[in-house]
Amino acid sequence: MFKRIITASILLCLLFITPKIVGAQSEETFEGKVVRIIEEEGYYQKLDIKATSGTYKNSNLIVENGMYATSDIFKYKVGDSVVLASSSVDDGEELFVILDHIRRPALGYLFTIFVVLAVLVAGKWGLYSILGMAYSFYVIFVFILPMIIKGYNPVLTAIVGSLFIIPVTFGLSHGLNRKTIVAMLGTFISMILVGILSLVFVSLAKLTGFAAEEASFLQYQLGEMINLKGILLAGIIISTLGVMDDITVSQASVVAELKSANPKLSKKELFVRSMRVGKDHIASLVNTLVLVYTGASLPLLLLFVNNPHPFLEVINYEIVAEEIVRTLVGSIGLVLAVPITSFIAAYYALKIKK
Repeated sequence: MFKRIITASILLCLLFITPKIVGAQSEETFEGKVVRIIEEEGYYQKLDIKATSGTYKNSNLIVENGMYATSDIFKYKVGDSVVLASSSVDDGEELFVILDHIRRPALGYLFTIFVVLAVLVAGKWGLYSILGMAYSFYVIFVFILPMIIKGYNPVLTAIVGSLFIIPVTFGLSHGLNRKTIVAMLGTFISMILVGILSLVFVSLAKLTGFAAEEASFLQYQLGEMINLKGILLAGIIISTLGVMDDITVSQASVVAELKSANPKLSKKELFVRSMRVGKDHIASLVNTLVLVYTGASLPLLLLFVNNPHPFLEVINYEIVAEEIVRTLVGSIGLVLAVPITSFIAAYYALKIKK
């Protein structure tokens, strides 16, 4: 029964994450393949494209590209698969424009490499971890996102969603045992603290959630029913949860191994010794988290490096302050997870049977 639930979760997850591109003014979007370049001059191209889906399937369409100079002009070549949009003008003539490349094959190849390597290196636990990842996406797309769109409190929704994610993903990745249960408890307590810190400092920093460009589009589409500040908070909680697994399971494992190696160790000694390992873990994970956020925000950081304004003024911009709050709150949550998990594990003096 459990296996069938996981399989259904993966299939539904894939349905939800399949890209859907919708043109704001188009009557239909469909796919096609470039079969011939009729004319080319500079970035301007007149292309012969064979439609592979939709109303125009198997029809050859003449499409002009690059008529206007923009920063995102791309020159296409024969064999490129693209997404197109059709629209009708006043005289009834159909116009076709290229919206984007079709990237699914490349994404599929990359995902296949990831799955194969995970299974080859980690064996069945690698496969279980992938199933856990699919389940996490399932919860996010089936529960968390729809609830937020309906107007429910994003922070509470993210925390409740975490309650569904934590036991299944931890159990699949590490097995259901006392060590995993300790890691779950440490993670959940830490996530509550992250939620509280997020609420406090997003409010103190007067963050609105409108800094990202996509936030404005979301507000335009959904109107007042969407809580952008709440979405910012929920994002911090979910992103921190993604890293919390590693640190809590590791700390629970450290305590278990210490107790197994020396059953005479007291709870206090277990806690102190596990914290020695935890300090190194904290240093590496905090640095990892900072680099992850930096890499994701690299274009933004490059923009501000070339900015003549003082550093203290730059970090005051909401789009920068938002990333700082996100990074620091997540890092604080990880730091707190180490002593919390170590204390719980030492208190129960775990001895994991191998």
